[in-house]
Amino acid sequence: MSFARVYPLYVQKAEKKGRTVAEVDEIITWLTGYDAPALQAQLDANVDCATFMTNAPRFNPNATKITGVVCGVRVEEIADPTMQRLRYLDKLIDELARGKAMTKILRD
Repeated sequence: MSFARVYPLYVQKAEKKGRTVAEVDEIITWLTGYDAPALQAQLDANVDCATFMTNAPRFNPNATKITGVVCGVRVEEIADPTMQRLRYLDKLIDELARGKAMTKILRD
């Protein structure tokens, strides 16, 4: 599945709970290292989710602090690194939609 198809779903989930596109983008930037133009280029190129994560300029080392369950699976126990990175992003967007403060979501 292309990341360009998933991204609007992240935005929609956040906006339904009163959060913003800017906050979604901030989470993606924090996790992957893509800046705004690079993120837009990935969306325009219609890359798949695995490629999006594999080509991330700098995956945040603090991502290992992300714990919890997404789709019934503990993110810290996922063996495939690419799938784990995708689930990390899912978890962060879930936290955003639940109203968690950005300072807590971005585990620095």
